[in-house]
Amino acid sequence: MKKIVVTGIGLVTPVGNDVRTSWDNLKSGKSGIDLIKSFKTDEYPTKIGAEVKDFTLDNFPPKNLRRMDKFVQFALKSAIEAIQDSGITFSELSEEEKDRTGVIIGAGIGGLRVIEEQQEVLLKSGPSRVSPFLIPMLIPDMAASHIAIHFGLKGVNFATVSACASGAHALGVALNLLRNGTSDIVIAGGTESCITPLGLAGFCSMKALSTRNDNPSKASRPFDKERDGFVMGEGAGTVVLETLEHAMTRKAPKIYAEFIGTGMSCDAYHITAPDPDGKGAFLSMKYAIENAGIRPEDIDYINAHGTSTPLNDKSETSAIKMLLGEAAYRIHISSIKSMIGHLLGASGAVEFIATVLTIKEGVIPPTINYESPDPECDLNYVPNKAIQRDINIAISNSFGFGGHNITLALKKFAE
Repeated sequence: MKKIVVTGIGLVTPVGNDVRTSWDNLKSGKSGIDLIKSFKTDEYPTKIGAEVKDFTLDNFPPKNLRRMDKFVQFALKSAIEAIQDSGITFSELSEEEKDRTGVIIGAGIGGLRVIEEQQEVLLKSGPSRVSPFLIPMLIPDMAASHIAIHFGLKGVNFATVSACASGAHALGVALNLLRNGTSDIVIAGGTESCITPLGLAGFCSMKALSTRNDNPSKASRPFDKERDGFVMGEGAGTVVLETLEHAMTRKAPKIYAEFIGTGMSCDAYHITAPDPDGKGAFLSMKYAIENAGIRPEDIDYINAHGTSTPLNDKSETSAIKMLLGEAAYRIHISSIKSMIGHLLGASGAVEFIATVLTIKEGVIPPTINYESPDPECDLNYVPNKAIQRDINIAISNSFGFGGHNITLALKKFAE
């Protein structure tokens, strides 16, 4: 089986608009959660979110991208960083190489903001005033499309849409495309920007969000007994994946980690609630381990889905125990959603990158706000402070509304 490696990474997150800033803040336990600034929240029970801050379009290509929804802008920004990081200059590649470069970017919802804005235009001014860019601004596949257009990439290109598992599914599909020889390079990741009046209202009506408005930085508290819901976040994460053979042939300047497996499953239980027994989450981890050709006891670290909701954290803990037995108590587990909130369709990709960096640098980011232990969540969640550990094999979990589960497995690259 072909070996697949990560050679470039890019991030736009609530704690930084590039990889280095984001990663430094994650390691230091800095929260990106605050009162929502982009619109008034007076009538909402939840007034907090993890917004991307100080994002600009200076020197941003091309002009019509300024019309695009933020989910597209975030994706292109993170893709540009990842590709520059990889050392690939697509303008210097042959047409055949571009034909074998794919782009897969997941988005759970897409252009919700532009739907809201153009609905208002329709009601106030009539159909003739609706933007001709409405449809290409809102459909989730436009992130992948714009990346391909910008770099001239003519290989496999589409979006994965599976709620909060979307970004991770993009990566899992990319792994399989590279393994089966369909592509030599795949730009893959996830993006989302749904902190909007309608988006916030919808999640508030579900009673899925934390209402800890008086202390935003303490609101997201995965696995803590006092957790009361997730915090909406936004951003994007993009990686450059390629076969090891291709990376070595082009003398890639760096290889972050080896991408060794993926497992996917469905709870088949409920449209929003996870299976309380954690069976679907267990299966995705089990399948990922089998796909990677490793054993459960080989795992050193789990980047948890860890949403800070009462049901999810409990069921994920049960799934980990089901997978590892007593070994579950020795393994390190953490949730960076404690700092950046839940980035929905982008979360799996951003957390994959955090897992890559955990392996590369030997630093496990903490689960902040872990203050009151929950007897039903009694594992080692790396509370409140990052730790240094040599990590050889790690997995990253993503679970989405509708019961979609996916686990991605990574391994330290042996030079």
